[in-house]
Amino acid sequence: MVSSGPDLPIGGGLFGRRSVPPLVSVVIPALNEERTLGVVLHSVHDVFRGMNLVYEIVVVDDGSSDGTAKVAAEGGAVLVCHGGNCGKGEALKTGFSKAKGDVIVTMDADGSHLAEDIPSLVEPFWMFDDLDVVIGTRFNDGSNRDSTSRLHLIGNNILNLTIRFLTGRRVSDSQCGFRAFKRRVLGKLVIDSTGFGVEGEMMVKMLLDGVSIREVPIRCLPRREGVSRIRTFRDGFAIFKTIVTAAYNSH
Repeated sequence: MVSSGPDLPIGGGLFGRRSVPPLVSVVIPALNEERTLGVVLHSVHDVFRGMNLVYEIVVVDDGSSDGTAKVAAEGGAVLVCHGGNCGKGEALKTGFSKAKGDVIVTMDADGSHLAEDIPSLVEPFWMFDDLDVVIGTRFNDGSNRDSTSRLHLIGNNILNLTIRFLTGRRVSDSQCGFRAFKRRVLGKLVIDSTGFGVEGEMMVKMLLDGVSIREVPIRCLPRREGVSRIRTFRDGFAIFKTIVTAAYNSH
């Protein structure tokens, strides 16, 4: 389903040269998130009703065994279902292939990302013509540290430092999945990761390719329901290996 907000004046930059507003796709991978997805979808719809943008929401149900697919369909999303659990990386790739937007936003289905921050991710494209990607960051202003455990925070910092060593470019939150991309960037990006390493892989490849990236502060909440599926040490090592492999293969 493609919807639109009110007919308001369009700003400059990427959008100012168009006769019609751009289409923004919001891609949400989901696995057994029936208890949170409905609230997320409702919030996304509310945000776009207040913006001068045509939009769609693409939910990729990655093999859920609960009512996630039903909630997505009833919540006005374009629903794509995997036959089984293929992993977050595969879910994002599927979402990118189905999304029709000029700008593509990614966010989580567990309620930790606030739809109210979508304008912070999208609006920089108005102001900077050469901007390709906007990354949400939980940490560069010292806030939101309670949104993740101390152990995960340490692991995130290690991964940030690893990426800086491999690429020569600094990022403050390489693992945040709340991002906005111009379509042309995703069209050139080859994603190999099937799991949680996808954000790190994408970050490394974009940095090494000279993609113009801007970080903006976002708010982040602990999961509203359930528990995180990230296994700290096993998945942390897998993400580290994915980052190093991506950098090595990019040279």
